[in-house]
Amino acid sequence: MSNILHITASIRSGAESVSRQLGQSIVDGLAAKTGARVTTRDLAANDLPFVSAERFAANLTPAADRSPEQAALAAIADTLIAELQAADTIVIASPVYNFGPPASLKAWADLVARAGTTFQYTANGPQGLLGGKKAYLAIATGGTPVGADFDFMSRWLTFFLGFLGITDVAIVAADGIMGADGEAKIAAAREAARKLAA
Repeated sequence: MSNILHITASIRSGAESVSRQLGQSIVDGLAAKTGARVTTRDLAANDLPFVSAERFAANLTPAADRSPEQAALAAIADTLIAELQAADTIVIASPVYNFGPPASLKAWADLVARAGTTFQYTANGPQGLLGGKKAYLAIATGGTPVGADFDFMSRWLTFFLGFLGITDVAIVAADGIMGADGEAKIAAAREAARKLAA
């Protein structure tokens, strides 16, 4: 059975969050089509820690060599990495906040980027170790056009996933939804999400 990792990052919940609605539509469609098992990770609700020097050192220490204190510090990263490794498909639903990703999404990225586990350094530069997965990004923005020079979220997230070896990435965006045509843009994005997962 395939596995879908559904990551959400909006501080809004339910019908108040356009990115959550788009992501859920993709997940529901894919799960109905493939019978995949779904793991949901709500970054806004879980208060992920930011990386400190101690946590960074713990994350890079082999599990067998960690002190009890290091094991406790590395536990959340171990869990997040295991979720990512087990997934065949990743659906990340996120808004753009102040032209970039929510802090919780950046914290997640800092925790799952582990040299020797999710990527490795080679003579030719970094190489991702999570190839063969498909990612869907469901993005909502108030005014930032996705793909614009000042959209530092979708470009960063696509690059980051590629750094981990996940290069097959599709994007569905409801961008600029605070404008007069916001409802029409949301409706179009919902239809695009439905078709993408069909």
